[in-house]
Amino acid sequence: MLRPIDKSHSKNDLIDIINTIDVPIVFSHANNKRDIQDKLMELFELNIPIVFQPNVYKIETLKDLRIYVSNPNPKKIFSVKDKQTIMLICKEIVKFCNNNYILSKTNYKTIRDLEDDMLYIIQFGDLPSVRRVCRLMNDNVQKSQIWTPIISPQVRKLLDEKEKSKKINPSSIIIKKGDYNIIFD
Repeated sequence: MLRPIDKSHSKNDLIDIINTIDVPIVFSHANNKRDIQDKLMELFELNIPIVFQPNVYKIETLKDLRIYVSNPNPKKIFSVKDKQTIMLICKEIVKFCNNNYILSKTNYKTIRDLEDDMLYIIQFGDLPSVRRVCRLMNDNVQKSQIWTPIISPQVRKLLDEKEKSKKINPSSIIIKKGDYNIIFD
């Protein structure tokens, strides 16, 4: 029995997965989410041995794809209430970092409380605030460990593309050597 595609995957998420790993499915952007899900399920039922190129989702076979889409979308794990809690924690840790890493200028009683909050928020690395807090905490000379946020494949792909576009056209002067004739009237 095939597990259905989890409802947390949006139409755009499914399209992105299909385009990124080159799934042999023909679809139109006029198709709705249900149509795309049906086409994926038909592909799973055919059970054709397909091997995908290396990709950001770390999906190598059709079975891996089936498992990935049947599980909740890693990008959409938390609710609005969870996000508010995470943002409040981030603000408090940023306050700690901006006050020269002095604990008494924050609401934290011990450094262990702060580290517990860091351990909680690093799992939400898709949020830019969490990535910023991790970067600020890693700048602390008295850090007890390296803080690395857990980032979903979709966000990792976007961050890599953004970094690559910054490196493609750095602003610089171009000097060309050669013979030039300047004529004045």
